[in-house]
Amino acid sequence: MRVLQDPLIGPDCRAMLEEGEVDDRFLMILFLVVERLRENNSSWKPYLDMLPTTFGNPLWFTDDEILELEGTTLYRATQLQKKTLMSLFENKVKSLVRKLLALDGNTEREATFEDFLWANSVFWSRALNIPFPRSYVFPTFQEDNGCHSTVDDILCEGGVSVNGSSGENLKIKVSEGQVNGAPSSSSQEDTVWVEGLVPGIDFCNHDLKAMATWEVDGTGLVTGSPCSMYLLSAERSLFSVGKEISISYGNKGNEELLYLYGFVMENNPDDYLMVHYPIEAIQSAPFSEAKLQLLQAQKAEMRHLLPKTLLNKGFFQAGSSSSNNGETEKPDLRKASNFSWSGQRSAPSYIDKLVFPDDLLTALRTISIQEDQLFKVSSLLEELVGSDEERQPTDSEVRTAVWEACGDSGAFQLLVDILQTKMADLEEGTGTEENDIELLENAKDVGTMNQKEVFEQKGNSNEVMKPMGRNRWSSIVYRRGQKEMTRLFLREAEHALQLSLSEGN
Repeated sequence: MRVLQDPLIGPDCRAMLEEGEVDDRFLMILFLVVERLRENNSSWKPYLDMLPTTFGNPLWFTDDEILELEGTTLYRATQLQKKTLMSLFENKVKSLVRKLLALDGNTEREATFEDFLWANSVFWSRALNIPFPRSYVFPTFQEDNGCHSTVDDILCEGGVSVNGSSGENLKIKVSEGQVNGAPSSSSQEDTVWVEGLVPGIDFCNHDLKAMATWEVDGTGLVTGSPCSMYLLSAERSLFSVGKEISISYGNKGNEELLYLYGFVMENNPDDYLMVHYPIEAIQSAPFSEAKLQLLQAQKAEMRHLLPKTLLNKGFFQAGSSSSNNGETEKPDLRKASNFSWSGQRSAPSYIDKLVFPDDLLTALRTISIQEDQLFKVSSLLEELVGSDEERQPTDSEVRTAVWEACGDSGAFQLLVDILQTKMADLEEGTGTEENDIELLENAKDVGTMNQKEVFEQKGNSNEVMKPMGRNRWSSIVYRRGQKEMTRLFLREAEHALQLSLSEGN
């Protein structure tokens, strides 16, 4: 909204948005680049001067530092993202920035890729998803010809989402709830979630035990200014002078924290492992067309995140004592409700100990299905539908038929193979988990030594043990966590495979 209302570049930005040339996120990033290059002419200079000039996310890593991520999901993602950003800069950003700077009479300054990378990192590391009244998000603009248009009209005409990229999926979230005590009594008071930068609040660091939360004051009753934002203490007692005020960025694993924000947390309880089976591998496998149709019918996903907390209820219950607060978790009887309809298979004895989501196992069963099992699935579904040609089996019915025909062993074997491959890639890239643990321990030791102890520990006064850099330390913490979770989930998968084979599943 602020970009579109800017007296200098607002009209041109509105035109680009109307034409679908940019989306809302790109528009804010572009605005940051332009304002940075305008320097003293920018009204945002006091804020921009307080922002960091470099970041700790992998896009800013040196060539040596990025090798510390080799073998991880983040390594490949960073390479692809940097290539995409460089192409976007050369083909679009440079010319648009030049055009917008010319409006200020500045024809000499040229944007560099580092300017664009900086603006991209500022946005992704600091933007908040904020609920505002619709009337604030979609103000009416007075046109020169006397007609009125709203930001809502612009966004709809341009095929752009308020909360995402242009294209098919509009991500405007509208609710009839409240924005900090401002009840919605009409469509004008509906709440719309938008992304934006909030100078001041965006200086707060992340903490699992946040000192404060941020709130939107829709009516101005708290701050005296409608649609403003403020921090609300989460502490019962008063803050002590000099204590840092932190907020929570949400339940994010180290992969997301490092990729977006440039930091990690040791022993992060929200860490997760991504398991992915590439669609290209299915397309080259036998009966690929039938498998892809079954995957679509079951609404199965090919990419799954396995939260570390799943391990708390598995066969080996890693760390369960600390996370369940001493309570015994009840069996999930719901899992067994949709099993065999023919009576040939009984619900597995291990169902309540499985840590793997049913959506993941559904995809793996289908990918590993054999020819005779395909015919059985088809037969079961034909029997279910009968002569009703218009009747289509539901996704849950197709899932049940696939399990009836395949059982679990094929899915668990494929999962074991995937996790073994993942571990091999991780260790080939950066060594073993034990090696990472040793590196982190040595880094702590060096950090606490005085200069004399560092020389003596090294045993060679000509070669100094240097403290580990932040980027390298973050990379090792992240990859060590990935190796640990891969090892633990692999152990769960191998045990589940043994049980499924022994029970004929």
